[in-house]
Amino acid sequence: MNIVIVILFFSLILIWGFFKTRIKGVIGEKTTSSILFFLDKSKYKVINNIVLKSGEITSQIDHIVISDYGIFVIETKNYSGWIHGNEHSEYWTQSHYDVKTKFRNPIKQNWAHIYALKEALSSFERVKYHSIVVFAGSAELKNVSSKIPVVYDHQLFQTIMDTRGTPNLSIKQVYSIADRLNKVEIQDKVAKMEHDHRVQNHIRECKSKEKSLVCPRCGGSLVVRDGPYGRFYGCSNYPKCKYKLSYGAR
Repeated sequence: MNIVIVILFFSLILIWGFFKTRIKGVIGEKTTSSILFFLDKSKYKVINNIVLKSGEITSQIDHIVISDYGIFVIETKNYSGWIHGNEHSEYWTQSHYDVKTKFRNPIKQNWAHIYALKEALSSFERVKYHSIVVFAGSAELKNVSSKIPVVYDHQLFQTIMDTRGTPNLSIKQVYSIADRLNKVEIQDKVAKMEHDHRVQNHIRECKSKEKSLVCPRCGGSLVVRDGPYGRFYGCSNYPKCKYKLSYGAR
C-alpha cells in the first residue's frame, strides 16, 4: 500500500512539472476572468480565451472586452519573483532568487493579438484598441518600462475605467463586434493544440538561433555592442533590424 502511495506521489510531481506552466497560466486567466465578471454587462461584452486565425497564423487571446469605448485586449501572466522588461525588447526576465528566466515580451504578444483582431474586424471602422498586460501571480513589477499599461490583477478594473477615453462605438456596434468574433473563433480543439505547438516551436527556434548568435528576426549575426546601459548583442543588420539580446543571456 505504501509503495502505491509513493508511486502516486511521484507521479503527481511529474505531472505537475510537465503541466506547471499551463496550469499556472489557466489560474491566471481564471483570476482575470473573475475580475472582468463584475463589469456592467449591459455596456461591456467579455470574451475569454479566444483563438483567431489570420491566414496561416493563429493568435490565442486571453481576454477581450468590447464596449462603446473600444476594444480592450488583455494579456494575462501568472508569475512569481521580480519582473524586468522594456516595451520594445524581445524578451522580459523573471528573477526568482538566483534564477533568471526569459519569457516573450507580453506587450509584443498583445500587438500580434490586436493585429489579428483588426483582420477579423476589418469591416468595423474607427475602432479603438486598448492593450493591457496583467500579472495575476505574486510577481513584483520591479523594473518595467512601458507606455502600455502593465498592471497587477487588482488594478485591472480601475485601469479599464481610466483607459476608456471617448466613446466611439454604439451599443449596436458592440453587439455586432461580439457576434462577429464568436462566429470567426476557432472552435476546433485540434487547431488550438496546433497553435500552442507552433508557439512553442517558435520559442525553441528563437532560443536556438540566439545561442548560435544568429538573429531570429532576419538571420543576421548577433554582435556585441556597447550601449548606455552596458553591453548587449545587437543585429549586424542594424538599423534595418533592431533586434537586441541582453549580454550574457545566451
